[in-house]
Amino acid sequence: MAVVHGQFHAADVGELAGVSGTTIGQWARWGYIPASVSAEDPHVYSVEDAVEAAIVAELLGRGVSHADVRRAIARLRDEYGAWPLSAAPLGTTTQNGRARVVLRERDGYYALGPRGWQLMAVVPPEIDEVRLRLNRRR
Repeated sequence: MAVVHGQFHAADVGELAGVSGTTIGQWARWGYIPASVSAEDPHVYSVEDAVEAAIVAELLGRGVSHADVRRAIARLRDEYGAWPLSAAPLGTTTQNGRARVVLRERDGYYALGPRGWQLMAVVPPEIDEVRLRLNRRR
């Protein structure tokens, strides 16, 4: 396992990601985010886990389906490691009214579909990059 930084409980991570602590716990159980410091109860999360949670929240907020978030994590983990969403150059686009996850690689843009990443023959006019935005509300 890579070096992790900080120790946060679900409520703290939720505050940073803009969701509830309960949602963070669910995401950890569903495999969206790790509890890198401790998977025992109560889960303890790292800064890196909080960043991953913020990106999950952003993707879901853009209308990406839960199934596509899970699929993206599974497909990216081998190449991008324990925190694949924050390591990969991701974006989203809308095709046929559906929000899609897009991966930018050297040879082009890949859209995530049921069969994995598919090279996009025609790049949509708008790809909105996913960037880290921790919640700054107080």
